[in-house]
Amino acid sequence: MPPAADNRAIERIAARYPGRFHAGYARGKLRHDPVFAAIADWLEGDDQPLLDIGCGLGLLGQYLRERGWRGAYHGIDLDAPKIAAAQAAAAALGGFDCVTGTVPPLPPGAGHVALVDVLHYLPHESQQALLREAAQRLAPGGLLMIRNVLRAPGWRFRITRAEEWLIRSLGWMRAAVRHYPTRAELEQPLRAAGLEVEVAPLWRGTPFNSYAIVARRPGSRQAGGVAAALPARGSDTRSVADR
Repeated sequence: MPPAADNRAIERIAARYPGRFHAGYARGKLRHDPVFAAIADWLEGDDQPLLDIGCGLGLLGQYLRERGWRGAYHGIDLDAPKIAAAQAAAAALGGFDCVTGTVPPLPPGAGHVALVDVLHYLPHESQQALLREAAQRLAPGGLLMIRNVLRAPGWRFRITRAEEWLIRSLGWMRAAVRHYPTRAELEQPLRAAGLEVEVAPLWRGTPFNSYAIVARRPGSRQAGGVAAALPARGSDTRSVADR
């Protein structure tokens, strides 16, 4: 989507929130976080249903609608006030559902799964269980799209930890960080489930140690640009969203 059209789409989404805080948060998040455009690129041409775990205000689903994705969207989050805001904002959108709940277990169905900035709020054992269950939730050709901070030495990880402390202190996040996973901890259960896995940085324009982990269930899929959007195997030097 051209930048001008993307900005208009972001303004339409922000205008759906009556409160200044939620509208401002939506506007800033959609403008500056590369994960939304990356997921839209991965799902281009593929309208299989999407389960968005930890959906918050439902921004991902609304952004995908603006980008032309027409699959059924189901968001789930433990934060009831955020879910209420998401439901009100997206009330006019068809095939769009957000509910309050915890995972696992996951709701039934098959398609794609998104896990954006969720896993580190779970203990290690729960992360592994959720990854295994999410892998089972994928349809043939379906994508498990994870964006998460990875535990690794360096200044980006230190800044990410400080940011997590801040948003927890301000009350934006109800859950505290339980375990920062390593790359190996995320890849191993996905590969064991028979998925093709790619990992690459997804921190474009931000100081955080965020990575994209994209796992695909082998099988037929609708034509689209997802394969080209996936990072090259073993590449850790380039943002997925820059491709």
